[in-house]
Amino acid sequence: MKCGWRDGNRIQLLENGDEYYPAVFEAIDHAQRKVILETFIWFEDDVGKQLHAVILRAAQRGVDVEVLLDGYGSPDLSDEFVSQLTSAGVVFRYYDPRPPLMGMRTNVFRRMHRKIVVIDNTIAFVGGINYSAEHMSDYGPEAKQDYAVRVEGPVVLDILQFELENLPQNAQTRRWWRQRRRHLAEENRTPGEAQALFVWRDNDDHRDDIERHYLKMLANAKREVIIANAYFFPGYRLLHAMRNAARRGVRVKLIVQGEPDMPIVKVGAELLYNYLLKGGVQVYEYRRRPLHGKVALMDDHWATVGSSNLDPLSLSLNLEANLIIHDREFNQTLRENLHAIIANDCQRVDETMAPKRTWWNLAINVVVFHFLRKFPALVGWLPAHTPRLAQVPAPVQPEIETQDRVTPENSEVKP
Repeated sequence: MKCGWRDGNRIQLLENGDEYYPAVFEAIDHAQRKVILETFIWFEDDVGKQLHAVILRAAQRGVDVEVLLDGYGSPDLSDEFVSQLTSAGVVFRYYDPRPPLMGMRTNVFRRMHRKIVVIDNTIAFVGGINYSAEHMSDYGPEAKQDYAVRVEGPVVLDILQFELENLPQNAQTRRWWRQRRRHLAEENRTPGEAQALFVWRDNDDHRDDIERHYLKMLANAKREVIIANAYFFPGYRLLHAMRNAARRGVRVKLIVQGEPDMPIVKVGAELLYNYLLKGGVQVYEYRRRPLHGKVALMDDHWATVGSSNLDPLSLSLNLEANLIIHDREFNQTLRENLHAIIANDCQRVDETMAPKRTWWNLAINVVVFHFLRKFPALVGWLPAHTPRLAQVPAPVQPEIETQDRVTPENSEVKP
């Protein structure tokens, strides 16, 4: 399928689990026919138990419920937790589950990283928020800063169609001789208000769709770009586009993690500081708590919210989904939020905070930039396993021998 820009949507920005979970749980509680939920992480904590309860209620009153979790991100749900849902009729699947090898998980690459909920054909949620207590502001210093959107309107039908086409019974088998197609960033030929476009990244025909929209946005920017991204280590094309925009007078602001949940994240971003700063990009480290958001805006109308980081995993391996939004009111809401974060919770990076210019650091930067240039091509040479879906039969957890095999092109569901 190929989605286009849809007019007449109602789009609401949701910040953190404090706003996201009540909205999702209320929508599921009012579902009448079908609920489809995909997520990377579902933990068996207070938030996870609340989600469990609303899904169980929906299934018990006759709503069709389908859940897809990533086998890497959600490996520890108990048998009892899952079997209560499957016994009530919930279709419960894992994407690419694998048994641990010497206590370590092996399904590290090509993860199902999307966070999508579709309620009937009327409401959808897209964003970066998982189902765990660490997305609540009262979790403490390790609480994550993140975003999602609630959307009603014509674009919901596109999201629903995407989900339905990628269910195992509907997924089409790719023939080895069929050539992959590359999709250009969908043009908004009649810009207006309340417009939305659903885009995704898979390991088939839509390998770089999300990245292409970022590149198009940077090329079209005239006044301001703000990118807030948790795991920032993008390809060379995107870095080059950010510098080009800044050099022609656009205020390009980048918000990255200053208190990362994984130290390697900051190390990677710091390697890019000199390149960005020399090109005029303003870089800010978010210091209040770990940043988990994946959002951006441009000028007065364009914005995006989704699951895709700007790093090699999200841009070249994972299954991701973003909503691209063209709406003045939404853009302003997100801008006010990000400007407040910059003013109150960020430290602007200057040359004293960037790695020192030594021969050793120069050598590292050369290696890094060659890696970023070549990574997408290198990924194409990696042996790609065939991702599998494991449906959990009531009332037990899946065993590897019960897994349903899915072809690579269906690696959306796949998720």
